[in-house]
Amino acid sequence: MFKKIIVAGMLAISVLPAIAKEISFGIIATDSASAQRDRWEPFFKDMEKATGLTVKSFYAPDYAGVIEAMRFNKVQVAWYGNKAAMEAVDRANGEVFAQVGYADGTWGYHALLITHKDSPYKNVDDVIKNGKNINFGIGDPNSTSGFLVPTYYIFAQRNIEPRNTFKTVRNASHGANIQAVLAKQLDVATNNTEDYGRLEATKPELASQIRVIWKSPLIPSDPFVWRKDLDQQTKDKIRKFVLEYAKNNPAEKEVLKNIYNYAGFRASTDAQLNPIRQLELFKDRQKVEADASLTDADKKKKLADIDAALAKVK
Repeated sequence: MFKKIIVAGMLAISVLPAIAKEISFGIIATDSASAQRDRWEPFFKDMEKATGLTVKSFYAPDYAGVIEAMRFNKVQVAWYGNKAAMEAVDRANGEVFAQVGYADGTWGYHALLITHKDSPYKNVDDVIKNGKNINFGIGDPNSTSGFLVPTYYIFAQRNIEPRNTFKTVRNASHGANIQAVLAKQLDVATNNTEDYGRLEATKPELASQIRVIWKSPLIPSDPFVWRKDLDQQTKDKIRKFVLEYAKNNPAEKEVLKNIYNYAGFRASTDAQLNPIRQLELFKDRQKVEADASLTDADKKKKLADIDAALAKVK
């Protein structure tokens, strides 16, 4: 009996995750990898000093690259937008543990529709009405503010599809969309108050050449996500570092300000993704309702499935 207890104990120990000495931290592609590296590397250096971990940064060319890297355990922690975080939680064994906060004390941001100040477009109605003359820039398909939120509030609410509405549609990062609007390569593009706000703060002469023609309701600010199977000791180190970062240290405050005018972090959970889940499901519901190719029975079943999913999101 005693031997069985010893063996059982040894087996239990053997299945515990090994304590990490090194982690890879993923950063979604809201801008070029070089721009993101300049913003985030000081934060990772501070993380190494505080936790004793070796922190390797991972900059993918698109959002899906970071999600897939977490799925295959090439990335253990990541900064995502909410829609990308939802994908990581659902498909990559991810779990939200913290949320970024802004210098003005808010915990959210807005999606935007932008155009050049010289363009004739003053509002969303102008854009839709003249769609066949417009080269339109939308965000990465896994972007909350660049794709999901404008797709729902601007297009799904009008029962239209961007690719059937505009002359051309291209997917790109927030930074690339700003540059394309400034260069008049795009007539209208999605963006957000993080990236446009950064431009206003660092290059006001360029920001003054852009007109904001639509602003979304508030979106929860971005989450940090780790893999659920990361060992608890490492999770505790990372959580402590993140939640205490920039509370009193002026140098740390400057690091966060340089990223996206961030000011600190608070604890969070997967529940912060619920508004985004609702948007995605509402968008799906509108698409099904408008699908004339479905039989009444198929449409009824699809709508019932979506409504059941919505009921589970609290």
